[in-house]
Amino acid sequence: MSTWTLLCRVWDPHPTVLAGCGALALAYWLALPERGWMMWSFLLGTTILALALVSPLDALGDRYLFVAHMLQHPLLLLAVPPLLLLRLPRQATDGALRRAPLAHAERVFGAPAIAWPLGIGAMWLWHLPALYGLALRSQPVHVWQHLTFLVSSTVFWWPVLAPVRRLSRPFAILYLLGASLASALLGIIITFAPVGLYPTYAAGTGDLAVLRLIRDGWRLDAAADQQLGGLLMWVPGGGVYLLAMLAIVIRWLDEAEPRMAGERGAGPAIAGLSSN
Repeated sequence: MSTWTLLCRVWDPHPTVLAGCGALALAYWLALPERGWMMWSFLLGTTILALALVSPLDALGDRYLFVAHMLQHPLLLLAVPPLLLLRLPRQATDGALRRAPLAHAERVFGAPAIAWPLGIGAMWLWHLPALYGLALRSQPVHVWQHLTFLVSSTVFWWPVLAPVRRLSRPFAILYLLGASLASALLGIIITFAPVGLYPTYAAGTGDLAVLRLIRDGWRLDAAADQQLGGLLMWVPGGGVYLLAMLAIVIRWLDEAEPRMAGERGAGPAIAGLSSN
């Protein structure tokens, strides 16, 4: 079996996934008062969501490659929720939050003291070997795992990206720094753990042709697979939070520059008035 044959064969365009992504995109389209690059941000998020769940990442991650799952999980945790929230319409958000149940839920789950442990806790919890293995053995649990990732990560990113009640920039930087350290620590543990931390991948069960391609063609044994997966969580995973911090700092400096220029310009004018 060739790599191309495998990648063409293991797509799983599940109707419920495609329908859910389509409904999400349609709801945003109807709620958006002005369509521009905000819409493209949302469409990119829904496209990544669909690809993460129906592409070869899902099939390979279920039985053959831990690193494939470690590519899929960061997409659900670190790419999809920020893209969906990045340009959420303020008008639509304000309208939704006029309803008492939604307003109460936003006040509770939008609080950083709830959002941070919920988002980071779900990431750590589902990577415990026992729960991770259960999700691989049970399709309903696997679906619940993915839903938990999406919901908890959306809650996590809400205080940073929501149109209402955002964290101040210094606190947002500390909030994201803590998440980056937590993600990196999980990646380090996985990378240096004994081989077989997730027995499904070490057991080498499944289609023999696929296993032969992975082990002999791609030169990926169980040890390299686990280490690469841990490194993905450690470096790129933690790096996403650092990029978000950098974006906050850059915007902060951009907004401060005109104010500082105005203060510098006011100095000579005041001096001129004083001399008169």
